[in-house]
Amino acid sequence: MVLPAHPQAAPFACTFFAAIPGAIMLRNFSFGALARRPEAGAALGLIAVLIFFAIFGGLTFLKPAGMASWLNVAANLGVIAIPLGLLMIAGELDISVGAMVPFGAMTVAVVSGHYGLSIWLGVAVALSFGLLVGLVNGILVVKTAVPSLIVTLGSLFAVQGIVLGLTVLITKSTSVALTVEGPAKAVFGDFILGGQLQVMVLWWLGLTALYDFFVHPSPFGNWTFAMGGDKVSARNAGIPTDRLTIILFVLSATSAAFVGMCQAILYNSAQVAGGQSFIFNAIISVVVGGVLLTGGFGSVIGIFFGTITFAIVTQGIYYTDFDRNWSSLIIGVLLLGAVLMNNTFRKMALSYSPKKGPKA
Repeated sequence: MVLPAHPQAAPFACTFFAAIPGAIMLRNFSFGALARRPEAGAALGLIAVLIFFAIFGGLTFLKPAGMASWLNVAANLGVIAIPLGLLMIAGELDISVGAMVPFGAMTVAVVSGHYGLSIWLGVAVALSFGLLVGLVNGILVVKTAVPSLIVTLGSLFAVQGIVLGLTVLITKSTSVALTVEGPAKAVFGDFILGGQLQVMVLWWLGLTALYDFFVHPSPFGNWTFAMGGDKVSARNAGIPTDRLTIILFVLSATSAAFVGMCQAILYNSAQVAGGQSFIFNAIISVVVGGVLLTGGFGSVIGIFFGTITFAIVTQGIYYTDFDRNWSSLIIGVLLLGAVLMNNTFRKMALSYSPKKGPKA
């Protein structure tokens, strides 16, 4: 550390650093501790794939249009991945998101497109159905001994059947057109910054900041991690595990319905079969972001990085000269490398113990 030359500067420097909340004092700073954070592996994985596609994808990949292609994918996926990741940190899993995306899209399309009612009513109905499905999932997981994977698998097929059956019954078709203008279009489904980025990118960034603020500094986050570590011990410690589980399922299902609704407004149509890829894409993004499938470990920022990594890998392949017949293999190898890197950093984090200071 370089000491200030002026004799009165030292007290000022000490006062300045002491006045900054959460400032890291250099004498206590450790790159080892930083590298063992949950998001460290996800950050390095993101940097690695960025460098890879910057080399093999050329300048086109780094141009605004190229960046917009994977940012749009990351935004839609990220809005679902973060609440799903929190649910996985708590030791649960929700695969019904794959059905909630078309559910949200078809609901707003039928209400506001087929029947011609207010778009705001369609938005409210779509989000309400998402809340209801999440509530049912959470209550079933809490009140029964059935694993969340099985419960949400049943919800996945049930919601798919409801969407298909009601859509064909009401509209006599599996797709519904929707025309939205005005503030609703600008807020939920429009392009910004020259027509390249979807407005969903702003939602994604805002929700990421909101989740990070509430999860890590608040009791909500501590309770979530405690549940993932040992739910019985967390309950015995007074943590409202049942209520928190239901809230997390509601967030997951409602977020998926929100994404489907926004996609319908953006593209002016909704498909019954849309959104199936979100099931595994969201889970892969969460795992690449450093979250354990068994729960108890991860971070919001790590999931954020993992989502970007997945989007870059899946979209960046089209900017290279690689044979498209091998694209799935290349994507799989890159994602596997990112997961292995995360696993290494996770083991470092779990085995890390800070050095004790010298005895007085």
